[in-house]
Amino acid sequence: MSRNDNADQVTVYTPDSSLRDPSRLIGEMFRDLWAGRELAWRLAMRDISAQYRQTALGLVWAFILPLANTAVWLFLNASGIVRMGETVLPYPVYVFTGTMLWAIFMEAANAPLQMTAAAKPMLAKINFPREALIVSGIYQTLFNAGIKIVLLLLAIMVLGVFPNWSLLLFPLAILSLLLAGTALGLLLTPVGMLYADIGKSFPLIMQFLMYLTPVVFAMPASGWAATLFQLNPLTPLILTARDWLTGMAPEYLGYFLGVNLATLALLFVMWIVFRAAMPILIERMSA
Repeated sequence: MSRNDNADQVTVYTPDSSLRDPSRLIGEMFRDLWAGRELAWRLAMRDISAQYRQTALGLVWAFILPLANTAVWLFLNASGIVRMGETVLPYPVYVFTGTMLWAIFMEAANAPLQMTAAAKPMLAKINFPREALIVSGIYQTLFNAGIKIVLLLLAIMVLGVFPNWSLLLFPLAILSLLLAGTALGLLLTPVGMLYADIGKSFPLIMQFLMYLTPVVFAMPASGWAATLFQLNPLTPLILTARDWLTGMAPEYLGYFLGVNLATLALLFVMWIVFRAAMPILIERMSA
């Protein structure tokens, strides 16, 4: 009599909180992350196909908004309405790279809440690894980021800036923006699922934060604005990504590494919070 290796997995539910056994919790987290990999891929392919199949412009929507933002800031700078200050790169390159990188971060930050909200009917009826929603959002962000990066490389070379060997490090900077955005998105998702105000106010808050990050403005040399820019953890992520892309020596590499270590810790903590909050959120949605 042979042993059946494909026996159904048995899940035991107990009233005890999984937080009381950290080693068991961590093991379950990574098992669910691995178990949900195929579902995450299928969800991402479905959403990407639907996103671009139902639009006349198709893939153009992946970069049309940051391109429009670039055009606005170039107009404001050229007309003298807003003084941007001196930048180490030609201003068109500076603002275009900044807005594209910021768009990648914004998509990563929006993805957890958007994916979880869109999956409300499925969450209430089907038991599946919730991590699949987060990974699916990362896949979609990576797909859109790839389109933006191709356009970005072509644009900066047309404008006379040519990358060097540091371009090999640029994917690490993109990964850091994705991790930071995902950590922030996971932080907001539990509250955002209960209160729609979070999702509606998030773009306004992020627009203000963009003005405190060297996206369209150069780093201030002194004053309270310089302090705010320096304290902003997104500053080294944007600056280092831009430096590696354009072949410049990164000025904030140590700060960049420190922020990434903190981001990994925050991402892990928010992952735990997300798992702990999901049963409560599903119960509230089903009530």
